[in-house]
Amino acid sequence: MIYQHVLVAVDFTEECHPVIQRAQTLARACNARLSLVHVVEPMAMAFGGDVPMDLSMLQQQQFEQARERLNTFSGQYPELAADQRHLAYGQPRQEIHRLAEEQQCDLIVVGSHGRHGLALLLGSTANDLLHGAPCDVLAVRLKKAD
Repeated sequence: MIYQHVLVAVDFTEECHPVIQRAQTLARACNARLSLVHVVEPMAMAFGGDVPMDLSMLQQQQFEQARERLNTFSGQYPELAADQRHLAYGQPRQEIHRLAEEQQCDLIVVGSHGRHGLALLLGSTANDLLHGAPCDVLAVRLKKAD
């Protein structure tokens, strides 16, 4: 299958680089466009939703820091133009699916630790992305830290 637009989801860790490199290789082989996305999760999701205080100022700071990190991180990949770098706010699965549809992506590339057992039951972003994806999803196996 020839892909036209590849979307790679990143979390800014060092483990992302092999994922991006795999996506770049695929995009080059297919002469496809490559885009990058990072999703900032609402703080309320991290705290279970019941936070008795206004987190809007902290949330805005978190989003601005993520924007700076996205610019710094993607600066390592000069072939990614500014319009190919996306920052979203919300639940990762929903936002990545939304962006993939909006940008007419036909492949989502994400890193996966290949968890088993309880860790798999608790879910992961890679596993979550598979469900209801609007296109193909490639989970790049990440090496375990020594």
